[in-house]
Amino acid sequence: MSSAQAGILQPVPGQARYLLYSLVQPQALRPALSRLAGVADGERVVAMLGASTVQALGATVPGLREMPDLSGPDADVPGTPTALCLWLRGEDRGDLVRLTHILEKFLAPAFRSDRVLEAFRHGRGPNGHGRDLTGYEDGTENPQGSEAESAALVRGAGPGLDGGSMAAVQQWVHDFDAFERMGQPGQDHAIGRRHSDNEELEDAPDSAHVKRTAQESFEPEAFVLRRSMPWALAHQAGLMFVAFGHSFDAFEAQMRRMAGRDDGIVDALFQFTKPVNGAYFWCPPVVDGRLDLRAIGL
Repeated sequence: MSSAQAGILQPVPGQARYLLYSLVQPQALRPALSRLAGVADGERVVAMLGASTVQALGATVPGLREMPDLSGPDADVPGTPTALCLWLRGEDRGDLVRLTHILEKFLAPAFRSDRVLEAFRHGRGPNGHGRDLTGYEDGTENPQGSEAESAALVRGAGPGLDGGSMAAVQQWVHDFDAFERMGQPGQDHAIGRRHSDNEELEDAPDSAHVKRTAQESFEPEAFVLRRSMPWALAHQAGLMFVAFGHSFDAFEAQMRRMAGRDDGIVDALFQFTKPVNGAYFWCPPVVDGRLDLRAIGL
């Protein structure tokens, strides 16, 4: 029986890599995905397939689509279609580098590597979650246990689909100078929580991130399971935002409100960080330690 890729529900690891690919030789796609299915166990390697990959097989996955441009009046939120994303998870960076080399051999010549982003867990907040590089705990409002499974996983869709998940992946780049200029009170009000103890601020402005994304404030409620991690490359750094859901609807509802498309109020996060790319993916379920690709004919 199919089940979820374990890494979706587990806490973020100490070290990670995000490998993002373009599809360049569709005629080589089937054998490449068959090889990937044998090594992407869903725990060490979480596999996410883009709409273009599924379409190249002549298949469909209900609900899978490309991320639209979700920009608002004063917030750019681009959609940048990507054929494949692999989230490598572990505790030793060297192991992930070696695994990257193995995977790229398996994926050639169908896929071309476009970006490799190094990610990591940073610190530990009051609730046990890792911190964003701004120092604020990330994932405080994540659902837990059975509620996390309900938010993140597809159910009742049938064999090859149940246990799968829809993932929204965005690379956010931080402007640390802009963030520092805000001062501690300004930072707390932008997030909507006190940095010192992670407590929510009752007097936070409507633009505070916590208020913009309160999952229970949407109709219907917009719960997602966040598994975001800080990333760094040379002098740039930020957050690799990843949200898993049983559909993309909850993510889109939150992102539209953040960008000010609902009421013209832009999330205060945009004062010091911005997404530079973003894509939607289908995370297949696993069966017997392999990706279950029955839904796309493999």
